[in-house]
Amino acid sequence: MFQRPPTISGLKMADLINLINLCKGNKDIETDALAGELNMKNFLNRDVNAGFSGGEIKRSEILQLLVQNPDLSLIDEPESGVDLENISLVGNAINKLLQKDLHKNRTNAGLIITHTGHILDYVSADIGHLMLKGELKCSGNPYDMLNVIRKYGYEKCIECMECKI
Repeated sequence: MFQRPPTISGLKMADLINLINLCKGNKDIETDALAGELNMKNFLNRDVNAGFSGGEIKRSEILQLLVQNPDLSLIDEPESGVDLENISLVGNAINKLLQKDLHKNRTNAGLIITHTGHILDYVSADIGHLMLKGELKCSGNPYDMLNVIRKYGYEKCIECMECKI
């Protein structure tokens, strides 16, 4: 999932979703129901990302990912350009994508890149890593790390004895 995906003029959302579904051979996935869960039904007859807001673009991408059902998702700044109403929809959809409601049988994994950490208010993450100046500096509980960063800054998180790689 891109931070800012392109607009694809001439390709309707419904056609893209149906093509993905056909290529994946997903007979059990109800794309109309998924579009409904993401408030995307009204966008299916529009060109991909044409005139979409930031939140609409993120919901569009999540819909595409859900239909693809990948084993590994790389999600770049899912909260970028997304308002508060849409960030919870995006977060819930990411949890569904990563099968967070199926703890025992989870087969999908994801790497979520965030600069602000706001998505962690909506996504259940297992582990966090802090990259600073191109190097992994700290690993640990993502929520604890974010709390330290919010209170004291990145440097304090790196100093924390519980956050070692």
